[in-house]
Amino acid sequence: MIEQVSTSDAPQPAGHYAQAIIHDGVVYVSGQLPVDPETGDALADASVEEQALQALKNVAGILEAAGSDIQRVLKTTVYVSDIALWDRVNAVYAEFFGSHRPARAVVPTTGLHHGLRVEIEAVAVVVQD
Repeated sequence: MIEQVSTSDAPQPAGHYAQAIIHDGVVYVSGQLPVDPETGDALADASVEEQALQALKNVAGILEAAGSDIQRVLKTTVYVSDIALWDRVNAVYAEFFGSHRPARAVVPTTGLHHGLRVEIEAVAVVVQD
């Protein structure tokens, strides 16, 4: 069975997709931009560190709604608008995950929606009752 995840703790989808999908005990979180879930505002004027942290918080909110958490993340994909920003994004990422080190891909891209600089998607295990 496939289950859609929806939470107000992350921005609502702006297109034809779910915040996340759960299947066979695994949650697949759609790419999260640094958008404030309360206001819907994109943090385009924020530092890349603030953008990375907001994107990670959005991922965490969806994981919690799905019955998971950041310590159960198997893999992330991090899109960054300029690879020269990577060290700064990685510092926020490392602090956020702490000792947990999921598998990861970093994808440099020429641009993201709303002029944002970071987008993060994740795959995690769901806690089974």
